[in-house]
Amino acid sequence: MKNRIHLYVSRKNALTWLMALCMVASAVARIVFSGLKGSGESQYVWSQIILPLTATALYALIALLSGKELFYKTAIPVWLMAIYAGLSFSAASESRFITGLFWIALVFFAWLYTDITAGRHRHFILLLLPVVLGPILFLLYCYRRILLVRSVDTLGLFLPDLMMLLGMLCLVFAIRIHPVDEYHPTWGDRTDGRRIRSLPPMAQVSPYIMVTRNTSSNFFEEALEITHVDRYIRQKRREGLTNFGITHVLLAAYVRGLCRYPGLNRFLSGQKVFSRGDDIQYCMTIKKEMSADSPDTVIKVHLNPRDTADEVYRKLQSAVDTVKNTPLDSNFDSTAGAFTLIPGVLLKFVVWLLKTLDYFGMLPKFLLEVSPFHGSLFFTSMGSLGIPPIYHHLYDFGNLPVFGAFGMKRRANEVLEDGTVVQRKYVDVKFVLDERIVDGYYYAAFFKHYKRILQHPEVLDRPPEEVLRDID
Repeated sequence: MKNRIHLYVSRKNALTWLMALCMVASAVARIVFSGLKGSGESQYVWSQIILPLTATALYALIALLSGKELFYKTAIPVWLMAIYAGLSFSAASESRFITGLFWIALVFFAWLYTDITAGRHRHFILLLLPVVLGPILFLLYCYRRILLVRSVDTLGLFLPDLMMLLGMLCLVFAIRIHPVDEYHPTWGDRTDGRRIRSLPPMAQVSPYIMVTRNTSSNFFEEALEITHVDRYIRQKRREGLTNFGITHVLLAAYVRGLCRYPGLNRFLSGQKVFSRGDDIQYCMTIKKEMSADSPDTVIKVHLNPRDTADEVYRKLQSAVDTVKNTPLDSNFDSTAGAFTLIPGVLLKFVVWLLKTLDYFGMLPKFLLEVSPFHGSLFFTSMGSLGIPPIYHHLYDFGNLPVFGAFGMKRRANEVLEDGTVVQRKYVDVKFVLDERIVDGYYYAAFFKHYKRILQHPEVLDRPPEEVLRDID
């Protein structure tokens, strides 16, 4: 993916609007001429009217609304245009051989357009090949029809297609290459992550063998010595962060660890491994009141590997205060409440549909945002409940790969080498980890680094010196 470039079109370019104008003219002309000719059979309506109208509308909308980041998706309406052209030619041609060659040419042109707009070729001017040769073939077809019918009036029937092709030609000259060398979405990516394509073969095959998240879980337990952490917490509270606690330290240290080991910010969906990049989505269950009768709700906080402990505190505290200090339900509660209105039998179908959409990366973005099952890390405090940590299962719905829990503080007497006895303070943590996102060596290296950070928590006051990017 390093050799891939990012092509885009801008709404500030007059050619982009000229393309849209051509597409509108094509749609209007098609409706007018089809009205003059009559509706015809349903097959004709679907293949010769609705299909090209859909293609032209999609092409213009994608270029205008998402041309800056998702220009490659214009390949979808191009494939619809190719199907429409193939059906049109098949209906008029009597030679199966010529029809077959025409279909092969259309498929080749559509594939070439898809490949070029995905940024795999630096010379995007190659788009002229499918966009120019396509109209040439079409004009030859029109010329043949006019000769057979022997009427120039037949040319009006081809005006919508000529305008459609002219619009595509305008957009080719509006294309630019993004000047910044950074990653941009392409085919196979999701709205919440980019697909990692350079994994070893075993890592690519294992998700098809270990299908569910719970059957692919590893369990990790560690006792963290928190003498330096306690001192650090007291210092932060003296600085004015009155609610600063061990949750913020453990979370900030985890975020800082991802600077060196970004692989832990991956997730698995649809048997493919994706990376969230710099978007660390932290989920946490909280109560509005510390009582058994108080309902739970879930918050989601977006963190960045460059966040300091102060920034982690402010982001988390802002989300907690929003839930605790307002009478209104959170977005999660509102969404869950909407699902409770669906009858049970139908709800099972809705959940199945959501899982299917999620498998193919088609789940709406607003649902991904409110879902506690989609994120980088779920971290919960058992210490606030006065009990040791638990191993919390991962969810088979969604893509959350890490679930951590820490318990109450405890003291332990230890004998040093000289025979003296000292008392130290510990916090036990337990993690349930999806083993398919990284291997055991990577997890081990991360948790060693995590412990080193907690031995020197003051480093969390400074931004990291370096943030490594995950592999392609």
